[in-house]
Amino acid sequence: MVIVAKHSVERPPMEAKTKSLAYHLSTLPDPRKIRGQRHVLLDIIIIAVLATICGVDDWEGIEEFGKEEETWLRTFLELPNRIPSHDTFNRVFQMLEPRAFGEVFLAWVRGIRDKIPGDVVALDGKTLRSSMSEGKPALHVVSAWSTANRLVLGQRAVHEKSNEITAIPELLKVLELKGCIITIDAMGCQKKIAKAIIKKKADYVLAVKGNQERLHTSIQEAFAKLDAAPEALPHFASESTEAGHGRKETRRVTTMDALKHLPEDILFDWAKLETITRIQAEIVRGGKTTLEERFFISTLPMDRGEIIGQSVRSHWGIENQLHWVLDVAFREDANRTRTGNAPECSATLRHIVRNLFSQDPNPAKKSVKVRRLRAALTPEYRLGALLGFPPGHQTENHPRAKTYVALKGKTFDIHPTLLG
Repeated sequence: MVIVAKHSVERPPMEAKTKSLAYHLSTLPDPRKIRGQRHVLLDIIIIAVLATICGVDDWEGIEEFGKEEETWLRTFLELPNRIPSHDTFNRVFQMLEPRAFGEVFLAWVRGIRDKIPGDVVALDGKTLRSSMSEGKPALHVVSAWSTANRLVLGQRAVHEKSNEITAIPELLKVLELKGCIITIDAMGCQKKIAKAIIKKKADYVLAVKGNQERLHTSIQEAFAKLDAAPEALPHFASESTEAGHGRKETRRVTTMDALKHLPEDILFDWAKLETITRIQAEIVRGGKTTLEERFFISTLPMDRGEIIGQSVRSHWGIENQLHWVLDVAFREDANRTRTGNAPECSATLRHIVRNLFSQDPNPAKKSVKVRRLRAALTPEYRLGALLGFPPGHQTENHPRAKTYVALKGKTFDIHPTLLG
């Protein structure tokens, strides 16, 4: 018996935007001693965000951007002692507490994210290769990517003597995932991680390889029985073909009820395990044919095999739309920031800017690299990006607002423009 069923997910109306990025950044604890402070922390962070929007990827460039655009920046920043030096930018980012910066990031993202039932949230890690220094390995960051929103939802750095297996549960704890489908590659296929996902009231689709040897073998044996007698065993099957750029790929998704095919002790160990899935891909390129076969476990039922297949395909969005963009448009792998907390805080800074560009409503929007160039050339566009591209945003001067940031015991107003 073959079950074929289709499900569609309706996108709810967009929720009203909450507090602005600048408002959230103004809540960031200042790690500096009061004595010797010459610059407002919010000014430093906002200039760094704007410079990164405009294609700047190092501290010297951020200082140069600030000096060139000082007159424009003064229309909405305090700048009590002009533009900070590149050493000041560097020192501040070295001193910032990464978890505190991450909490500010999370609070901001919760306000701009649309909660879409069935949103595929992909978790994957990326190494910042040039952050390695003598006696210290390169920083590795695990990120959560919302496929429907095209947003980074959060990130956690992997500790020096640990790996993604410990970082993923920490990240799951701080994310709002109810109703989402979580996808993770084989390294994250762990019993504790599966339980953590269920605790967040989400579903999972986890890749299975040899690191879970018995589970992997049991799944292979189940599909071998199906291949021997396909009419005798209930299953879901679908097939799709895509062609383009000299490449043709045929994907076959087959799912079966895990309760009927896996040993009882395995079912007991994996929280709410419902389905085992095999995805076969036949790729024809340049006259050569390549065959691939991958296996997955999921909490989704067998009749949602099509959704499982789509979720697996969506998982690669974190590679194509986040990691690849960070490498190509932001040159992250070439960034040599290495000291203190600066590598991790700089990664959060790039995630902020990536999320800002994701809010661009222009249907003909160009690549992130081209949009960074446009921001460098057009003050209105860069300010719109900073504000999250609100409809009809204002750029003229306004009276100061009654929200404050501190410097040596003094208070300064946040300009209404930055508050959205």
